[in-house]
Amino acid sequence: MAKGRKGRDQAVKNQYEDFPYPPRDPEDERKRLIFGSPSNLEEVNHYLFGGKRDFSKPFRALVAGGGTGDAAIMLAQQLADHGNAGTVTYLDLSTASRKVVEARAKVRGLQNMEFHTGSLLELPSMGFEPFDYIDCCGVLHHLEDPEEGLKALEAVLTDEGGMGLMVYATLGRTGVYHVQDALKMLTRDLPQKKQVPLAKTFVEQLPSTNWLVRNPFVGDHKLGEDAAFFDLLLHPRDRSYTVPEVYDFVQSAGLQLITFIEPVKYDPVTYLKDKDLIKRARELKPEERAALAENMSGTQKIHLFYVLKDSARPNVASIEPGMIPVLKRGNPPEALAAAFKGKNKFPITFDGEQIEFSLPEKSAEIVALIDGVRTLSDIQSELNLNWEKFRSLFAPFFKLLNGWNILWLKSSRLNSD
Repeated sequence: MAKGRKGRDQAVKNQYEDFPYPPRDPEDERKRLIFGSPSNLEEVNHYLFGGKRDFSKPFRALVAGGGTGDAAIMLAQQLADHGNAGTVTYLDLSTASRKVVEARAKVRGLQNMEFHTGSLLELPSMGFEPFDYIDCCGVLHHLEDPEEGLKALEAVLTDEGGMGLMVYATLGRTGVYHVQDALKMLTRDLPQKKQVPLAKTFVEQLPSTNWLVRNPFVGDHKLGEDAAFFDLLLHPRDRSYTVPEVYDFVQSAGLQLITFIEPVKYDPVTYLKDKDLIKRARELKPEERAALAENMSGTQKIHLFYVLKDSARPNVASIEPGMIPVLKRGNPPEALAAAFKGKNKFPITFDGEQIEFSLPEKSAEIVALIDGVRTLSDIQSELNLNWEKFRSLFAPFFKLLNGWNILWLKSSRLNSD
């Protein structure tokens, strides 16, 4: 390993010792669970396991570069709620971050976690059994060689397992790297903790023409938290990706990209109105469509996506009578039904841009019947429709809400096996 790389590796480790990120108070676990994507098990099941994975059976999850523990705690709590057959392995370079997540797990009383300090690059030689699922968010883009890191993760994944990954996106972070480069010139000779006050003064004095100042999508430096400020603008090693670069990155490790989250943000039809342009966009390959959508919106500051090994057959849940539609927590069906009732258009705001979506026929009636228990066959019967007619109504409804990333499918057989 080159001397420069060793120095930067140590600088990254030192950052998270001084500034564990994101800042978390373990006592907050008594009153809330931080929940999101990836690693929501209903979402994971839908995209990676055809909706048919039973999480009450043994399930090995790894959170690589787990930081202060949001993903690890979320996964462990969900697996505990399914009966504690699943386990979560946490790995991170920072001992300070590890102490935070261990304290959070203790407050929750979680017994299904194990904790390790180290680099994800060492995973292939650490003696772990292969994992069914790997979460790695906000980590690979801080490595000297991200491809090496992704290959290390692929090496410890089961053949049929999958990963939820997040890397920074280039367009939505416009201005970040200009300011990073400027701050390196001004603060690189200072200890980390002394860089922050000087850097904050510098940012306060940026002119209104600066790209970071003009970027409404990046705001971590405005939170008042030193850890968030440092992670955004003073990180010793940081890169970002466009959609085509994400595809190349994934393929370099022998993996295939299954979906971006939220899917609708990566569909150019979301932003287009002209029929000829829509037709042309729909004729593009999936990766081209996603790239076009990114270039149109310009708002993505992260890319969040699920992957499988190249050798695995894609296994996204499909519309079948025995599947159960499941709404993302925080989206009560009665509230959605009331919001949809009598409307044929519905506005959603993504990154400050309000977009109107056409609501398919009977959206209010369908969503009112989604309780996480009824199967599609049950809902079909409640609506007094034959399967063909129901499917023709449900398919566009599902495509819309799944595109918003609030609706997935799981098999009803999980409760009967």
